[in-house]
Amino acid sequence: MDKLICVIGNKGGTGKTSITHMLCHGFGLLGMRSIAVLTDPAREPLIRGDRGYTPLDGRTPDKLEKILSKLVTMPDWIGVIDGGANRPEMDKQLYEVANLVLLPFRDSHEDIRTVRHDMEIYTEAYGIPSQWPTNPWQQMAAERTLDELMQDYRPRLFEPVYTVSSSKLLLESRLPHELPTVLNNVCRGLAKQALKHFEVEQNNTHLQTGT
Repeated sequence: MDKLICVIGNKGGTGKTSITHMLCHGFGLLGMRSIAVLTDPAREPLIRGDRGYTPLDGRTPDKLEKILSKLVTMPDWIGVIDGGANRPEMDKQLYEVANLVLLPFRDSHEDIRTVRHDMEIYTEAYGIPSQWPTNPWQQMAAERTLDELMQDYRPRLFEPVYTVSSSKLLLESRLPHELPTVLNNVCRGLAKQALKHFEVEQNNTHLQTGT
């Protein structure tokens, strides 16, 4: 399998679980099949229901290993693993197996200090501004903070995922039959960012191998 995304990071409250489900929902809207793998023992598994993707329970090492082994035989599927927070050893293991590692962070100095540290450890991971402000003045302040504290990491940042209050609907046990258009658009855009990354990586691999 060449499309395994892991959403990790040491700090809690940055939106890892939301990003995981937004990605998978976006893939579904684009006609692609994906799974959202829960690894955080503090959370409960979600029901498939009307979702355009499959939530799976990988909260124990045995369950996670079985899921990863199965994914190898499913090349047309995309796996997205929610790594949880405050589990540096787990983050290291997921970093080693992932094709794309995302480190969500919010527009606070604490979040940015933490993600800088994580990006120094995980040198091929990408930061993803999460729950980013929609108010124009707050956006300007957030961008200034990025310029001050993240300038050296700009090439490794995804476009911001702006705050959408309806994103919490994706984390309900049963997904509502219909979701707001604004949420669908944000999820679709996020999924396209990830797919663009995979295309770039594939092109680079072909150039390196001469195929």
